[in-house]
Amino acid sequence: MKLLALVLVIFAAGPASLPDVEDEVMCVECGTVLNISTSPVADQERALIRRQIAQGRDKEEIKAALVEEYGPAVLAMPDEGGFGIAVYLVPALLALLAGGGLAMAARRWRRSGDDGPPAAGPELDPADRSRLDAELAAFDR
Repeated sequence: MKLLALVLVIFAAGPASLPDVEDEVMCVECGTVLNISTSPVADQERALIRRQIAQGRDKEEIKAALVEEYGPAVLAMPDEGGFGIAVYLVPALLALLAGGGLAMAARRWRRSGDDGPPAAGPELDPADRSRLDAELAAFDR
């Protein structure tokens, strides 16, 4: 069992390939994922990745070299601390707030329908009442 774990660690820490790294970094010129970008800067980033792969670097080392060369904006995933946490938490909190608001609105709408029959309007004048009854009777024929 220990041997299997050691083999998996060695395999996971082996040299990276271009597609492994491309889908985890961004083109700093156009702001798209590197594996779909066609800008000249993306080609420079790919060349840097290929040089790092040729030197036998793993994915984390290559990403560190990209950050050193192009800055932290090159990473597709945000940092694990500070603003990076907010990138994950703010949308989740907004979704929870929206869900809570919808639940409260649904309760109010449901309660407003349970008030019974609508309140009657003002009483009709007897002449208007007889005319309404006559028109309804004529309509029913």
